[in-house]
Amino acid sequence: MFSVKKAENSKSDIETINRLAWLAFPATYRGLLTPDQIVFMMNWMYSPANISGQMQNNHTYFICYWDSKECGYFSVEKQGEDLFHLQKIYLLPEFQGKGIGKLMFEKAVDFVKQSKSERAGKIELNVNRYNSKALKFYTKMGMKKIFEGDFDIGNGYLMTDYIMSLDVN
Repeated sequence: MFSVKKAENSKSDIETINRLAWLAFPATYRGLLTPDQIVFMMNWMYSPANISGQMQNNHTYFICYWDSKECGYFSVEKQGEDLFHLQKIYLLPEFQGKGIGKLMFEKAVDFVKQSKSERAGKIELNVNRYNSKALKFYTKMGMKKIFEGDFDIGNGYLMTDYIMSLDVN
């Protein structure tokens, strides 16, 4: 059974997100990014201090469970009254292919529906242009490509992403 817990800005939840990230993120990008870029991005996005800072700045993290086992996480950043960015959505490899990613995505959309004003909202995300598995998944979830860019993240690294969007009513 699938369940989700809204993470708190606590040592325990931050450590859980960090641990899950070190398992899921490198597995996702192995073969797409260099090992050095993976380590750089992990330190940039997932150090305990950075996770805590994100939580203090409009990022809401969720920890996901399958049969009471931690299986993944996602985070949504409120960027405007009705604009949200799905910053992260990662599922541990051993839980993939079971429909859990769809459940996680639906929970993120539900969070946006509850958090937006009465007007229609929008959820956007960045996805690596070469991550065909993720592109197929997001397209299946109804997202559309709206922009393509190479984003400098420092240390000589780029995120080569599509920005995808979904209207949320």
